[in-house]
Amino acid sequence: MGEADSQPPIGWRYCGDQLKRWRERAGVTREKLADEAGYGYEAIKSMEQGRRRPSLRVLQVADQMCGAGGLLEAAHKYLQPERFVSYSQDFMRHEAEAIGISSYQPLLVPGLLQTEETMQALFAGYWPPRVDEETGTLVAARLERQQMLNKQTKVFNFVIGEAALREPLDGGESHRRQLLHLREQSRRRNVTVQVMPAGSGVHPGLDGSFVLLEMPDLDRLVYEEGQQSGVLYSEPDKVHVVSQRYVMIAQRALSPSESVRFIGKLAEEL
Repeated sequence: MGEADSQPPIGWRYCGDQLKRWRERAGVTREKLADEAGYGYEAIKSMEQGRRRPSLRVLQVADQMCGAGGLLEAAHKYLQPERFVSYSQDFMRHEAEAIGISSYQPLLVPGLLQTEETMQALFAGYWPPRVDEETGTLVAARLERQQMLNKQTKVFNFVIGEAALREPLDGGESHRRQLLHLREQSRRRNVTVQVMPAGSGVHPGLDGSFVLLEMPDLDRLVYEEGQQSGVLYSEPDKVHVVSQRYVMIAQRALSPSESVRFIGKLAEEL
């Protein structure tokens, strides 16, 4: 990743720069703004340098002190955290339109099948740490995204690695609820869940996770996600290879009925 990719959001930087310009134009010192807003000097400095998201309180106080006429306060709504990380937004848009979604996840329960507790645990473990407001926004967005499971015109196929089902993320009881939720979701008419058991030997899924999308025009897309990047592609030759891999992975996995029993057994063991 380049240096630009590690910088704070451009909205933070732009708003911080405007905050500084308005403050200096009005002859207000950082110390005075910090005192009036109830923040420390370093906090105001970080906001102005774009390293920290300007808070609504600071923008409101600065707006009044600097005579900005509401221009600074109005910036706050544009500083809200993104509902999805930037590189996944194209995928989310296409996912919403797709008529068929086939997912292979060897290490995690897919987001569409996660409980809120699992989401909280995953987002809490993110590095660098997220602020609570951002975590809440991401959780709410994922819960909303799960509503697409209710669309009977969409077909969902999930192959999940056994490792994802055996690794509690937030305590045994929470994990048990996740397994029971997974089993319940697998009973939907438009949802198929299969488990790739440990010890399956060499198979195409060892190269990593992916999501295959079938669009209304019968075009197909593939999404692959890494640590800090994601790629959505539609090149026919690449998509064809991934499609074949998914078929082979599904053939190696437990059948849907065997998978339901397997998940239920794991839940009983907790």
